[in-house]
Amino acid sequence: MFELHWPAAFLLLPLPWLLRWLLPSAPVRSAALQVDFLQRLGQLPTSVSSMPLTRRRWFFVLVWLLLILASSRPQWLGDPLPISISGRDMMLAIDLSGSMEYEDMRLDGEQVPRMTVVKKLVSDFIAQREGDRIGLILFGSSAYVQAPLTHDLQSLDEWVDEAFVGLAGRETAIGDAIGLAIKRLVAEPAESRVLILITDGANTAGQITPLRAARFAASEGIRIFTIGVGASADQSLTSGIQDPSINLDEGTLIDVALASDGEYFRARNSADIQQIYQRIEALEPALRDSSPRRQARPLYPWPLGLAMLISLVIASVAVYRRRHAV
Repeated sequence: MFELHWPAAFLLLPLPWLLRWLLPSAPVRSAALQVDFLQRLGQLPTSVSSMPLTRRRWFFVLVWLLLILASSRPQWLGDPLPISISGRDMMLAIDLSGSMEYEDMRLDGEQVPRMTVVKKLVSDFIAQREGDRIGLILFGSSAYVQAPLTHDLQSLDEWVDEAFVGLAGRETAIGDAIGLAIKRLVAEPAESRVLILITDGANTAGQITPLRAARFAASEGIRIFTIGVGASADQSLTSGIQDPSINLDEGTLIDVALASDGEYFRARNSADIQQIYQRIEALEPALRDSSPRRQARPLYPWPLGLAMLISLVIASVAVYRRRHAV
């Protein structure tokens, strides 16, 4: 579909004629020098005005029309693009410490390690955040950024799937993970500063305590949602372990969430995982842009290029006739 992005440019169309009408005419000066061979000079061929004046005027009119058309930014609109989702920039921090390999949870009726359930949670969450920018932090004994904030959610999902227990060490540096997320989020708009931290243990490594990092996050307007992973004692599926989540420091995770105006969730089974996902989606909804968009292909280079070509031809003809006038 053809469209003029700035149709108001056509209001400039009468400008040359308006200026010609308003501005005074150039004064006509009589010749100050009389020569005896003036009659012979009058018999020489003219240099530039050999082209009829009316024809030259139409060329100038055409150039002006092409310039106005180019200024109106003509464009060809393609098929409608999918409605974009915009708004949230968030970081995901995933615990890869040694305890994440405990097989104390069920997924689709099968006994699986905690890490498998976490990957399922994160994968489903990412799939529903199309249009948002999400970054990924992996932490164990230390924390590092696996992916900066990106719209490429497919690649992000692949990086989550490729993560494995022990990749960042066997301990748990929760405070360092929060601190690293703050560095990545502090430059983002205030309404987009969100961190989702998933862990199954207590802070056993790192340079900063989780609560101190959470207070600093709160001062920067960053909200932290914490998720504690692991089955409870009565749900334990792991032989020889009475309470597989005994090392889960829920008190600290709750304090971290409250200090940053976030919320704490407990993931004991796959049903909890689904409820957590729905709750986070309600707390941090994707902001949808309701205005439809189309892919626009600009067409202004064509009239602009044609105007330049015609102007070049007129100038070249004038120079050629001037040089061969005598």
